Amino acid sequence: MDRSGTSSKGEEISVVDVPIRVRYADTDKMGVVYYGNYPVFFEVARSEFMRAKGITYREFEDMGYYLMVVGLDAKYHSNAEYDDLIVVKTSMPELKSRGLTFHYAVYKDGTLLVEGSTKHICVNTEKKVVAIPPDFFKVLKDVRTP
Repeated sequence: MDRSGTSSKGEEISVVDVPIRVRYADTDKMGVVYYGNYPVFFEVARSEFMRAKGITYREFEDMGYYLMVVGLDAKYHSNAEYDDLIVVKTSMPELKSRGLTFHYAVYKDGTLLVEGSTKHICVNTEKKVVAIPPDFFKVLKDVRTP
């Protein structure tokens, strides 16, 4: 489901809701989702966010570019268990010529479980930092409605 929100700068940003069913393999000995799996959920949501906006991460890689993760933050508020349906609300509050930031809010039944973000830089196949390709940048810029 595609929705709209507001960034801290007051501009409209697009939010994509990505449902994920918790697998038994996602849980730890205590029966709750292992904290290290939330970044995996972030990755799933990030890929689906891009797909919802009209370009897949695979297409981006096929062009010879990658979005390298250079930062990850997560704050844990509550937990999920096996077979819970969680929703990762994903947005892109920051877009610059060579990088971007994704924001994630993970909910279960309307309760915030985890909030986080990932920062990325664009690199080429030689792992050198480069500008985001113009066509891709335009697609991402159109995600944000000033």
